[in-house]
Amino acid sequence: MDKRQALWALHEMRGIGWSTIDCLVRSMSDLAELDLMEAGDLAALGLQNQKADVIASHLMNKDWLRRKEQKLEKLGIRWMTVWDGDYPELLRQIKQYPWVLYYLGNAANLKKPCFSVVGTRNPTAYGRRAAERICGELSSAGICVVSGLARGIDTSAHVGALQGHGSTIAVLGGPLDCVYPPENRALYRQIADCGLLVSEYPLETPVHPGMFPVRNRIIAGLSLGTMVVEAADRSGSLITASQALDESRDVFAVPGPITSPKSEGTLALIKQGAKLVTSAKDILEEYVHLYPELADGDSGIKRIGAGVFGENLTEEETQILQCMSSEPVSIDELLERSQINFGLLHSVLLSLTMKKRIEQLPGSTYVLS
Repeated sequence: MDKRQALWALHEMRGIGWSTIDCLVRSMSDLAELDLMEAGDLAALGLQNQKADVIASHLMNKDWLRRKEQKLEKLGIRWMTVWDGDYPELLRQIKQYPWVLYYLGNAANLKKPCFSVVGTRNPTAYGRRAAERICGELSSAGICVVSGLARGIDTSAHVGALQGHGSTIAVLGGPLDCVYPPENRALYRQIADCGLLVSEYPLETPVHPGMFPVRNRIIAGLSLGTMVVEAADRSGSLITASQALDESRDVFAVPGPITSPKSEGTLALIKQGAKLVTSAKDILEEYVHLYPELADGDSGIKRIGAGVFGENLTEEETQILQCMSSEPVSIDELLERSQINFGLLHSVLLSLTMKKRIEQLPGSTYVLS
């Protein structure tokens, strides 16, 4: 067993946490020597007797570790340690980096410029469209969008990113053999095929609510910056933004209506100095000095501009969607904003309604679905 395998073995042991591993890494010149140590030797390094017993007993049982390896191989899941060359450098810089990352998909995404997008689990139609559109633009420009596969804005961020070339990374709040929320199972599979799924938790780890805020440090740590799209005051998304600031990363926010409770958190971030975002260009221009290839981001944004609202839309349908939001809008307002004649506008609105892109409300008003 080399030091990588020893680190992975420690990480797999129930009851052995980050601080215990840190103590051993600091105390030993070579973690591979664990294989030769007994409980008393481990206790002499400063470990509690109970933890020393757990480690010693597990290392004596080679079948235990072999079963772990076989389960990972069966599911196609691989792992990397903080000592590996593939481990993302930005993540290595945070205060409590994961010792081990489990992943499913294309690990090359970790080498791309990454940017995280988070927000409420109960977004408005405006929030969903904003997240999907901006993430589509970022991905088209070559950015890999990082989020948490949660309901709401996270889901919209991944969906938008999958439409471009930059792909997406989902950082799970539980192990990779547990898809949560269950309705994102199809999205999970799509990301495994076209992006990357990441977790610091060993397979079969019981999931509890406290794990999700902890994983937010990985979302922020992988990324050059973090954008918040709709977050109420004291929202969990603000924890990710705070962690990004703690690690000297950039924070961005999408503005929302001042009358919406779901905009309280994002508007507060903007007041505190977060950069206001209305398109991916507002983000890309911050990183051209690090990634010169993003200087061509404008053309990428233009290419995807007509497609981020979904497949099989005509130019007129896309134009009308860009004129709408989560707030009801009348036909007269759409006529003025789009400059499309009434007959064509009526036809386009009917088509969009049938495609379930918009909903008709009383009084001949329309709103995004």
